[in-house]
Amino acid sequence: MFRWGRASVAYAFVALGALAVGHGFERSSLFYYADPWLPLTGVEAHAFSLLLGAAFAGAVVVTTRALVESTDFAKNLHRDLRPMTNGLDPTGIAVIATLSSLAEELVFRGLLMPWLGAWGVGLQAVLFGLAHAQLSGPSRWVWVAWASAVGLVLGVMFGLTGSLLGPLLAHALINGLNLLYLQSHDTAPPRHSLGGLLSDRRSPVPAQNAGAGERRSPLPAGRRA
Repeated sequence: MFRWGRASVAYAFVALGALAVGHGFERSSLFYYADPWLPLTGVEAHAFSLLLGAAFAGAVVVTTRALVESTDFAKNLHRDLRPMTNGLDPTGIAVIATLSSLAEELVFRGLLMPWLGAWGVGLQAVLFGLAHAQLSGPSRWVWVAWASAVGLVLGVMFGLTGSLLGPLLAHALINGLNLLYLQSHDTAPPRHSLGGLLSDRRSPVPAQNAGAGERRSPLPAGRRA
């Protein structure tokens, strides 16, 4: 609990910091986009945003599993991310998924995207991707690219509807379900305790026409004693 508890506190402080910064710059709310691209308001905007968020989360979760099963780059990323789930129980996963999505959506979509103007959707996605450059080796850039693509769609969702509820829902579902998948699914092939002649694998035994314990003679039948 201590491990995910510290991460949860950190995410909570990031979320509070984003709200404080927005308030300091007289942003009425980070949960609304001031000039949505679609003529949606109130409950209609939130409902459509939530619908898009749920659909996008489902698509990402299904795609993630398909890529892990069929591509080497996704398998490697999955393997490199698995240690992050050590010590997480279901409660920890739910808390981390909720608070990480809240913090990151407030910072990247709610705070940065409107500030960055016309290039806001693309720039916040790139920054969101770079914030995930926490691994080493090739998997680092695979994760950055993946996070950037997800951040781009979340930004478009926010711009379309003017509501942050859909991106929040999508982000939380993706994080939670993919953390569970990381924890439960091992992409490494099964290992045997001993190799070579001492492996626990057994070669198939050919059928014997002779009785139990009887051995075939290598000599032709006419030359047997």
